Amino acid sequence: MVLTGVHHRSSFVIERVPLRERKDSPKPRVPAMRFVLRFSGFAMALASLVLVSGSLAVGILLWHLSADLPDHAELARYEPAVTTRLHAADGRIIAEYARQNRLYLPLAAVPQRIVAAFLSAEDRHFYGHNGIDPRGIGRALLANLASDAGRPQGASTITQQVAKNLLLSREQTYSRKIKEILLAFRIEETFSKNRILELYLNEIYFGMGHYGVAAAALGYFDKSVHELSLAEAAYLAALPKGPNNYHPLRQPEAAMARRNWVLERMAANGYIAQHEADVAMEEALVINPRSVSPHETQAGYFAEEVRRELANRYGEAALYEGGLSVRTTLDAKMQASARKSLVDGLVRFDEARGWRGTETRLVSVEGDWGFQLAELPALEDIRPWQQAVVLSVDAKSARIGLRPERDVAGAVEAARRTGRITGNGIRWTGKGRVGDVLRVGDVIHVEPTGKGANEYRLRQLPEVSGALVALEPDTGRIRAMVGGFSFSQNEFNRVTQAWRQPGSTFKAIVYAAALDSGYTPSSLVLDAPLSINQGVGQAPWSPGNYNGRYDGPSTLRMGLERSKNVMTVRLARDVGMPLVADYARRLGVQDDLPPLLAMALGSGETTVLRMTTAYAMFVNGGRYIRPTLIEHIQDRHGETIFRHDRRSCSGCSASSWRNQNVPRLADKVEQVIDPLTAYQVTSLLEGVVERTLPRVFSGFDRPLAGKTGTTNDAKDLWFVGSTPELAVGVFLGYDRPRSLGTSAYGSGHAAPIVRAFLERALAGKPRTAFRVPAGIKLIPVNPYTGGRSGPGSGAILEAFKPGTEPPIAEPPAIADAMPADVPSREAYSPPRSTYFQ
Repeated sequence: MVLTGVHHRSSFVIERVPLRERKDSPKPRVPAMRFVLRFSGFAMALASLVLVSGSLAVGILLWHLSADLPDHAELARYEPAVTTRLHAADGRIIAEYARQNRLYLPLAAVPQRIVAAFLSAEDRHFYGHNGIDPRGIGRALLANLASDAGRPQGASTITQQVAKNLLLSREQTYSRKIKEILLAFRIEETFSKNRILELYLNEIYFGMGHYGVAAAALGYFDKSVHELSLAEAAYLAALPKGPNNYHPLRQPEAAMARRNWVLERMAANGYIAQHEADVAMEEALVINPRSVSPHETQAGYFAEEVRRELANRYGEAALYEGGLSVRTTLDAKMQASARKSLVDGLVRFDEARGWRGTETRLVSVEGDWGFQLAELPALEDIRPWQQAVVLSVDAKSARIGLRPERDVAGAVEAARRTGRITGNGIRWTGKGRVGDVLRVGDVIHVEPTGKGANEYRLRQLPEVSGALVALEPDTGRIRAMVGGFSFSQNEFNRVTQAWRQPGSTFKAIVYAAALDSGYTPSSLVLDAPLSINQGVGQAPWSPGNYNGRYDGPSTLRMGLERSKNVMTVRLARDVGMPLVADYARRLGVQDDLPPLLAMALGSGETTVLRMTTAYAMFVNGGRYIRPTLIEHIQDRHGETIFRHDRRSCSGCSASSWRNQNVPRLADKVEQVIDPLTAYQVTSLLEGVVERTLPRVFSGFDRPLAGKTGTTNDAKDLWFVGSTPELAVGVFLGYDRPRSLGTSAYGSGHAAPIVRAFLERALAGKPRTAFRVPAGIKLIPVNPYTGGRSGPGSGAILEAFKPGTEPPIAEPPAIADAMPADVPSREAYSPPRSTYFQ
């Protein structure tokens, strides 16, 4: 109800009137302020609840996402994976090993123009933010909400991109993005801006397998970062946004557009002048990829041996991620000479046995034969040999199509090259007509003849295998190593992995043991049939000389020069096989040689490297050497962690010159045999080359001490020898041992390879002589009787230890008389040209 008032003259009467009776009365209202206050309180309470809950949820989410992020200490120790590089002795790169092809470059070594290009392309406010760009994130978030595209925008700063790479995750999710932001804050707390930028420039992926700006500069342009043009630097800065989207060959227009955009941003940001940008934008995008492969230096076997040693020494992680810098002992020129010499020898042996035919044929050469040929497997390290297909054949020649090359992207080039094979190109096959050898569709190997632009010679991959190694006798540094015809064809290294019978090359070990046991080079040993009792139930063993001839009492020199098996067995029996086995161990030929007389003839097994190292020790005066492929190794920080030369020099680090004595290197190398004995063996081996291999080494004007070896049934052919500068070992044989033929000898096939190699390897170098150690007496003797001889009587200078020189008179006859049925030496002395064993 409401109260109403009625005025009657002098009084005012108040009446109660019910509210419903006043239809025209206004409705009452709650005060607006009270409603606003109540609603605001409720909203604030709800907002607080949401805020607290959201904060708690965000906190839990952040805690969960940051649980597995690296802490500050781990970030400070972080080092990206870096490529391990192998260098030849002259510094050239021969191989690289990496899971991520990266060369780490300090920021101070990066040109400012390159830094400016990356800042303009990726994060122009890099030095002004704390790890993230809020405006960029906001723009990206709005764009993602409004877009239906599957790949969200990221708006990542350089710091965030470093964080993404540290997280090792490329998933496009908001949770990963949050982790990236969290890690970006930690990185900004841990590193300086310059350190972050350095990590970015070395961590980012540039496509085509390259990580980091240094590797990318080499990979795309074969240049160092200091050699890059402005346009090339801008192109590299364009790549991190999407290397596949800006591939220089597959997406050339997009690549040019992105590069030019970077140049425009550099000009807009004041890093370069506009006219510089305009000139650079007119520059064509020319890619010149660098090729680093052991095949470039023909050193596949060498590099693989080094790789295995590094993996065994430091582990796979250090090899592929540690950034080791390995200076090897490889002489690139010698390596090329070694491979050519061995390949020529293998091919010469193989071609003498005729044409075996082709193993692969194309069904049809109609249409694009080049693409079909390019899809077939091919050997990468046999140039100048090339793969080809026979396109047509007539009576006098065959038209061939050469295997086309591939571009950087791996696509087969459109150009097709052809050539001809004439009768001269197949003459070695023994066939009269080209059509008797080749058919249309045959896939073959050919080599340019050099006589005409398009003339080729037919080749075939040899069945026979072989190996060659060359090392320095004084240091053990391996200068060349060829483990077979082609590393691409077969990675089995026959220098280090093939255990074969060394044959007569082992006789030098027996003679060394004899010379240390009282024998002299002029001592007489009976060369006559011999029968040795092998025990109950065993048939007698009767070793024989390879030509079935016997010379009666002969000097040690004649026994080794003529490779007398019976004399060698008599020597081994006299000095004892345990002693011979000990010398084999000392010289590294065999670690545990069975003390059996048959082993004296080289029936045990060893490797080419071991036998060559033993011969090197004869030449260096009997000093132990460790054959090595590695000179020294440095880690990623430049610290030397391995050095082959272990000699110490305390006075070599003097800070100034004060008239002190010249420092001497302390050489503590073990003396494995008497240096006088070592020289005597070297002198005997010189005689082997001079008097039993005159046809092979005629005109070879350098001292060479060596020995051939041919095993039973000619399954293994050897020559091992040494000049004062280089020790060389060569082996030929089938991987599955079988006879090389009745006419196969070490002198006819292995020795010529050594000569060809030494002539190439030592060309232009001064001639040196073998060192004669103090105490050796050189006395003229009769090479057949061992007695002293006067001038002009066919005498040779023989090396004797003090007190062992022969008397003036002829030596007395030996006690072991010549059997009556064996004729005199003169009657059985064969021509020297047959002394090839």
